[in-house]
Amino acid sequence: MENLKLFYEDALLPKDRILKTAEKIRPEIERVRNAISRGYDDDRASVNLPDDEEMLNTVKSVIEEKLSLEPKYLIIIGIGGSNLGTLAVQEAILGKLYNLMNPPIKVLYADTVDSDLIGNIMKIVKPTLKRDGNVLLNIVSKSGITTETVANFRILLDMLRKYKKEYKDYVVATCDRDSELWNLAVKDGFTTLEIPLKVGGRYSVFSPVGLFPLGLLGVRIENLLKGAKRMRDKCISTDLERNPAAIIASIQFIHYKEGKNISDFFFFSSDLESMGKWCRQLMAESLGKEIDRNGRRVNVGITPTVSVGSTDLHSIAQLYLGGPYDKFTTFISIRDSRLHLHVPKMDGYSDLVPGIDGKSLGEILNAIFEGTKEAFRKDKRPFIEVSLPDKSERSIGQFMQLKMIETMYLGHLLNVNPFDQPDVEKYKRETRRILAGKKTAQ
Repeated sequence: MENLKLFYEDALLPKDRILKTAEKIRPEIERVRNAISRGYDDDRASVNLPDDEEMLNTVKSVIEEKLSLEPKYLIIIGIGGSNLGTLAVQEAILGKLYNLMNPPIKVLYADTVDSDLIGNIMKIVKPTLKRDGNVLLNIVSKSGITTETVANFRILLDMLRKYKKEYKDYVVATCDRDSELWNLAVKDGFTTLEIPLKVGGRYSVFSPVGLFPLGLLGVRIENLLKGAKRMRDKCISTDLERNPAAIIASIQFIHYKEGKNISDFFFFSSDLESMGKWCRQLMAESLGKEIDRNGRRVNVGITPTVSVGSTDLHSIAQLYLGGPYDKFTTFISIRDSRLHLHVPKMDGYSDLVPGIDGKSLGEILNAIFEGTKEAFRKDKRPFIEVSLPDKSERSIGQFMQLKMIETMYLGHLLNVNPFDQPDVEKYKRETRRILAGKKTAQ
């Protein structure tokens, strides 16, 4: 199995300074190592997901059961950590155009309370239901009381009940055990899948949150977990030079302290755009904190942005190369694409862009990527490169596990809790108050 590779020669930091900062992470590395032997009793519990055979077998059993229904559509009803990881893996492995390639099961995401979106999802699946075809609903919510998710679920469940006598067979609820949604699902006879209590939403992609829908669509979830486990073991190494999570966290932290508070994830693969959105949530929600671990008001955080090459070289590269020096860039590249298409030689066209006759699109994209890095180098814009061997399950599992453990280490360096999101509750409280018709407390 080929591994993910990290290159940080262009981070514009001396190696000894990076390693000196990484030394500060040792206590957190030890806590992550200890968490591996403690099951799901620690905030770092997500590092145990790749080893959980019982969970994997439960998920595979539910997948087998639901595949026997021969569903034509899967609708994932969730928001944020409940669906971003699934979407990221699905598009990385199966492609952004998956639904257009006539797959056995098409997937739709009901991830916001937008009438047009939910209405269009209903328009898409109703012809299948009218022909007595089957549609699965997978509601995903740790708490089970997320406003957007519950509202969408009730609308889609109401639709399903109108067409399916045994509609309960077509509903899977993925949530915390004994949450309000769990108890309601058990009462109503829906299939339930448990999210371990200490596994937060943005760290949950290797739990049933991601494994059930991905496995249903044909993603080899065992390989996804094998890749994650392999990277986890590298990221808990006490040999800091060989610990990619510690190295990246240290580089990111140093640049943040020096005023580069914007971190751009620049993916040179169109299918990884949603992976960028997953990275964005992971960094923003984990590290953007008002209060530190000592109870002091600090208002820290790194602002994550997402770019896709070569598309965004034609939209925002002018800012990156001509604007303020307030950004740190992580380039993510793929060494081997699935397809190798070549530009044909055609009379009269060679003079439009000399030098591309007979070259593969991969070669052209790589030349653009190398040119981009050289431009960053010459302008002294700091960056690192994470190179994936391919877009297989093992590679994607490695990358996502790296980012999750790296985030834990960054939280340690910033002295904030990377596992909570107390300020997200502010809008939720106000939303519930408004919907209940209550006045603002004075």
